[in-house]
Amino acid sequence: MLSVPSEVGSSPLVLHFQPIVNLTDDQFFEFCQLNRNLRIELTATGEILIMPPTGSETGERNFNLIGQLWAWVNQDNTGIGFDSSTGFQLPNGAKVSPDAAWVQLERWNALTSEQQQKFAPLCPDFIVELRSPSDNLEPLKAKMQEYLDNGMRLGWLIDRKNRQVYLYRLGRAVECLDNPATLSGEEVLSGFTLDLSKIW
Repeated sequence: MLSVPSEVGSSPLVLHFQPIVNLTDDQFFEFCQLNRNLRIELTATGEILIMPPTGSETGERNFNLIGQLWAWVNQDNTGIGFDSSTGFQLPNGAKVSPDAAWVQLERWNALTSEQQQKFAPLCPDFIVELRSPSDNLEPLKAKMQEYLDNGMRLGWLIDRKNRQVYLYRLGRAVECLDNPATLSGEEVLSGFTLDLSKIW
């Protein structure tokens, strides 16, 4: 059964397969490989989400964000950075593709080669989601909470529309910052500072 969301914009196309088909991890990975031009996620309850591409402006902002993170990762050498085309399998079974992510090197090296080549079975230590102008905020907040519930240590939800950043930290209440100039990686990304002037 195919369910098309009523809202136009960057709402995902939702495909329902269960209970007719219950894709295994390998089948979902192959499904994604056969549809490489699509950004596909799988919820913990089995719905497949097909995400529309971002607008050019949002893509440029995300490119800048990734560039800043890459420069720090390349210098720091304590972990591995990932872009928005990377899939991860969370402990709750969801398969997600954050806009940017970072995994501590020890956790990455503990995976087998096969696990590294597919959707790594872990939640990144650090995740960024960048809100597009047409994105609904509440589903993004729910997604960030899901990351937190699955082991994320630090997460940033950057809401360009309202010039706000929601900080998600393990064991702490969500914090909202109004129009910050920079963001600190704190103890998770020690020494990393994101310059938001190119993101806003």
